[in-house]
Amino acid sequence: MIGYVTVGSNDIDKARNFYDNLMPTIGAGRIMEFGDNFTMYGTGMGKPGLAVCKPHDGNAATAGNGNMASIACDSRAKVDSLHAKAMELGGKCEGPPGVRGDEGERAFYGAYFRDLDGNKLAAFCIGPAS
Repeated sequence: MIGYVTVGSNDIDKARNFYDNLMPTIGAGRIMEFGDNFTMYGTGMGKPGLAVCKPHDGNAATAGNGNMASIACDSRAKVDSLHAKAMELGGKCEGPPGVRGDEGERAFYGAYFRDLDGNKLAAFCIGPAS
């Protein structure tokens, strides 16, 4: 299973500001930091996380076409809030919150956005509307 996903940044301070303000929307925050080039966000050690870092090889960070990190949320309201906060912080909408497929017990509710470096992220939850 996935432990964490990294997204690259060319401006780590700007990226940290974005994620420092975005992650509390779903109860997550900084859980690990290495100097001026790596910060991990999550709800606790040993749980899945999202890291932002400068590329190790020293080359420019670029958003991968077809790559995406998905952030699991425990409610549709948190999906909505995370997407709205990302837009407020200057992110770009890649698909507004909504059900993909059929409604029901196993409904997929998701929203998609890009961060300030162009990395694509999704917020999602599984289950019926409550």
